[in-house]
Amino acid sequence: MEPSEGTITAASGAPPGVPAPAVVDSAAAARAYAESVARAQWAGPGRTVRDEDVIDLLLVVSELVTNAIRHGDGLAGFEVRPTPEGLWIAVHDHSAVVPRAVYAFPTTHPGGGYGWPLVARLARDIAVDLREGGGKTISVLVPLRPAST
Repeated sequence: MEPSEGTITAASGAPPGVPAPAVVDSAAAARAYAESVARAQWAGPGRTVRDEDVIDLLLVVSELVTNAIRHGDGLAGFEVRPTPEGLWIAVHDHSAVVPRAVYAFPTTHPGGGYGWPLVARLARDIAVDLREGGGKTISVLVPLRPAST
């Protein structure tokens, strides 16, 4: 999936009031940036994003970025784009290997393997696309709702 207009990366502009990070090179940096975008997008008089949804967002971002670093030959890029339904997240890595769990969720977890089912449960519109120059992009939409007042 190619970056589109309105996509937020370290190289492009962020929404008003959200400074773009200098570098997103870790799960912690990606989580902090995604949370800042979510809170800025849903901020307004008497309006905030649900904390439960932010927790889901942080889990999804953590799993995707950590997997790119550990299993995808390194993080090649991280994007966030606000949508009316939530935040669209794209994580680019250097490996063209598609996670096995994309085709069938594991039924056993020998010390790991919980991340992909967690992403599938908390996000929607999940796509795994091979990148033209090598590697892949995993993109998801994490739904966000305004907190009730």
